[in-house]
Amino acid sequence: MKRTLLAAALLAASMAAQADAGRPDPVGTEDLDAVIVTATRTAITVDESLASVSVINREDIDRLQPLTVTDLLTGLPGVSMGNLGGLGQQTSLFMRGTNATHVLLLVDGVRVGSVTAGLAAFEQIPVEQIDHIEVVRGPRSSLYGADAIGGVIQIFTRHGQPGGGLQPSFSLTTGSNNLLRGQVGLSGGDEHAWYNIGVGAQYTRGINSCRIGAAEAFTACYIDEPDRDGNRNKNLTASGGYRWDNGAELTGTWLRNLGEVEFDGSYQNRSRTLQQVAGGRFSINPTDAWKTTLSAGQNLDRYDSYKNQDFRGYIGSRHDQVGWQNDITVAPNQLLTVGLDWQGERVDSDTGYLDTQRTNSAGYAQYQGSFGRQEIQLSARRDHNGQFGNHNTGAAAWGYRFDHGLRLSASYGTAFHAPTFNDVYYPYGSGNPDLKPEESRSVELGLNQRLTHWNWGINAYQTHIDQMIALDSSYFPLNISKARIRGVEGKLGVDLAGWQVQGYLTWLQPRNEDGGPNDGKLLMRRPQRTARLDIDRGFGAFGLGATFNARSHSYADAGNLQAVPGYTTTDLRASYHFTPDWQLEARLANAFDRDYETVWYYNQPGRSFFLTVRYSPAMR
Repeated sequence: MKRTLLAAALLAASMAAQADAGRPDPVGTEDLDAVIVTATRTAITVDESLASVSVINREDIDRLQPLTVTDLLTGLPGVSMGNLGGLGQQTSLFMRGTNATHVLLLVDGVRVGSVTAGLAAFEQIPVEQIDHIEVVRGPRSSLYGADAIGGVIQIFTRHGQPGGGLQPSFSLTTGSNNLLRGQVGLSGGDEHAWYNIGVGAQYTRGINSCRIGAAEAFTACYIDEPDRDGNRNKNLTASGGYRWDNGAELTGTWLRNLGEVEFDGSYQNRSRTLQQVAGGRFSINPTDAWKTTLSAGQNLDRYDSYKNQDFRGYIGSRHDQVGWQNDITVAPNQLLTVGLDWQGERVDSDTGYLDTQRTNSAGYAQYQGSFGRQEIQLSARRDHNGQFGNHNTGAAAWGYRFDHGLRLSASYGTAFHAPTFNDVYYPYGSGNPDLKPEESRSVELGLNQRLTHWNWGINAYQTHIDQMIALDSSYFPLNISKARIRGVEGKLGVDLAGWQVQGYLTWLQPRNEDGGPNDGKLLMRRPQRTARLDIDRGFGAFGLGATFNARSHSYADAGNLQAVPGYTTTDLRASYHFTPDWQLEARLANAFDRDYETVWYYNQPGRSFFLTVRYSPAMR
């Protein structure tokens, strides 16, 4: 692992030095002029953000040829994954060493995730229906409220373009483990209106999700079922919008995914899932200096469990949200944002939860200003949770631009996370009504540079979490009094002799500091070091690329007695535009057939091959 990280760092440094020696064209490895909205809830470019951000656009998705959203996010700065046995299985995302429940997932501006477990089902989001993804690292509760301790990930689904005309799209993928995936889409627009409709489906026989020996070790799935655990799903998306001559705009989005997953388990081994996200937004400029936006959204989540063909039970949840945001230009290069948010959570289950609904209301304000070389961002928010009362959060960020594209930034932010319905209300003695909300405070220092031929950045941070929620040996939720997370993240992008290279490194120290028997131990499932290197080049109609992912060991238990070994994987890919509108893609995942786990006793696929044919006039 250390050799891999060192080699990646040396390779990136040598490429940067050579690139700066004199290519005339700007680097294309990371679009720093891309417009994002997640970092500040307003439109800014990546280069203007004082937060650490990553953007994955549709061109990146087509180039990387991922099967899942986690293929895209794995190895990004501060991001690690835990997957329970292959494609379609439950996946947890950890950002900057915080809990999986400390990452807020938005889909087209709508909160997504189970209100019972508190987890977002990344494995259920169809990657073919995604337009782009914005990843913002660091606390964002002062803008979004609960859950954004580690950061925010926002996924934007495909949409049409005003004046874009009629544009069909099609893709068909086949590959290892009997994978078959297809997607058909149609988008268009005229001077005022735009729309997009997409439908897709996927099937795979899968792999044996749980390693043999789980029953004997009394861990993981607690049973040995040496069979393939398949996965199938169907998805449908629709979106549209209309813009009037006065600038007023109305948009709407809808995503529905139905899935069926097989897994290993003694009480249940099959599930049917529903994930539905719907949202609408209306914005207008009453004056040149004032933009006001009304939004509403809903996320439905349902999980039906079975043991073979026998129905075991269901858990469903609904998350409603309404917002009103006002962006006011108070002076040149100075923007004030004020708004109100309301959220409602409801549980529908045949399990007798002690309570099934709660609400949260909030008001927030943010100031963004530029003064010569200096930039300032200030934000504050007050949330009133129907169960846990009032919570005040805030953030402050400062940036200074030196010559030659060099910028220094510093920030401080607080955040909180309210216990989930499972944490507090789950019956049969599994819920803890005495749990307190988790609260955090973070400080960060960043340095980045953008030159004509390459760009780089490094961020160092420290996060303290009070009353951090964790499960004891009997899976009973408890508050750990304190946890401290320190980390350093680095990235470098360069264009060298036509090769586009993007590298990421993360060093993390997530420690328990509760003063008890596990004091000083590393938090579960968090690797201390991760690295990723993407290399791509086009040769006329042909394209070649590779992704290298490396990860150090992590621990499966709070006492750090059971280590999950680190690993390195290599993915190879190629593409061929045999006509301007048609492309053939081939990907060899885990090319060296590495045997590894991201969660103790849960298998990951070995060497896998995938072939895709894609039709998209927009690819020209």
